[in-house]
Amino acid sequence: MITEILILVISFVILLSIGVPVAWSIGISCLVTILFSIESIAAFTTVAQRMATGLDSFSLLAIPFFILAGQIMNQGGIANRLIKFAKALIGSLPGGLIYVNVIAAMLFGAISGSAVAAASAIGGILGPHMEKENYSKEFGAAINVTSSTTGLIIPPSNVLIVYSLASGGVSIASLFLAGYIPGILMGLALMLVASVWIKKKKYPAGSKSSIKMIAVSFLDALPSLLLLVVVIGGIVSGIFTATEASGIAVLYTLILATIYREINLKKLYNIFLSSVGTTAIVLLLIATSMSMSWVMSFENIPQTVSDLLLGLSENKYVILIIINLLLLFVGTFMDMTPAILIFTPILLPVMQNLGVDPIHFGMIMVMNLCVGLCTPPVGAVLFIGVGVAKTTIQKVMKPLLPLYVVMFIVLLLVTYIPEISLWLPKLFE
Repeated sequence: MITEILILVISFVILLSIGVPVAWSIGISCLVTILFSIESIAAFTTVAQRMATGLDSFSLLAIPFFILAGQIMNQGGIANRLIKFAKALIGSLPGGLIYVNVIAAMLFGAISGSAVAAASAIGGILGPHMEKENYSKEFGAAINVTSSTTGLIIPPSNVLIVYSLASGGVSIASLFLAGYIPGILMGLALMLVASVWIKKKKYPAGSKSSIKMIAVSFLDALPSLLLLVVVIGGIVSGIFTATEASGIAVLYTLILATIYREINLKKLYNIFLSSVGTTAIVLLLIATSMSMSWVMSFENIPQTVSDLLLGLSENKYVILIIINLLLLFVGTFMDMTPAILIFTPILLPVMQNLGVDPIHFGMIMVMNLCVGLCTPPVGAVLFIGVGVAKTTIQKVMKPLLPLYVVMFIVLLLVTYIPEISLWLPKLFE
């Protein structure tokens, strides 16, 4: 068994290090590992079968629809209206554009369910305004990168759907409800760091918005904000499932973009093409990751890891910090989707043995991996944010450090105070 574990880990690391895409690295390392246990024809057949079986889930249909909805929002003028509303609301504060970035990223990220879409849309629109008003380009990029990840915590969120699949069927509605308070806490913590930075740099106050301007911007953004009410309200009330909600989200955003007249047939073609490409990547990652989960189960790796962790300590709080550190490390070199699919079957049984609720652990896992999206060498959101801001990772790292600290503090609060995640799901039981 130790031999198979070493083969799996070493082959995966080698493939990643020589630049093989993550999905292919996972699939090939699974095949190499299983070849040591069964005959070649059976090994190829088993890996292919497990990949196909891994995608045979009705819940997974929500992912391509939410991806498409996010693409339509990104191109359909929705981000611009959310920014205008946030700017009218708090843009008059000293350094107001920094706060606008956080709030707009939380709103747009929550609606689109994509950190990458939020980072590119919000950064692309706000960046030139911030540069024009002499804001630090590096701090603007840092706050954009970190605040964009809140959309993966605040529902609807594709990664929470993936976690539901990997955990064996934890309620998607409960996971969505669990994400609100942690996501808002994360946003507030980032704004706290921003306020210290703004005070240190002595940024001036912006022009004050009239009540009429706030009302007009709110009414303009209201149809976009109502999408959250329709999607989450429908799921929680039991009117439709998360998969049906994703289809409704596409229809809603398409109608909205048509009303805003921001999308024509050419743009729509490019949106569909981009959505298909993103969906293909995500589903291939899911298929190969499910295959790896089966290989690890076949080799009894989850039980081995569970025995190892419980052998280190039987104290729940000690194990939680060890798992947090492990997931933070994993997040620095692995994309979020495969990380959830691979490590949930390994770590969730340990957590359940210690009495940790699967919904609570879902929040812990997602928040850990959100930090990974902002860190080199693989952080997708970090690269997008830096690219949009036209700066370099080296320059952005210094302002990112205090933001990493508060993200870790919020992570610890969510880890050790379960009610932060569980209060809303219990309220709606």
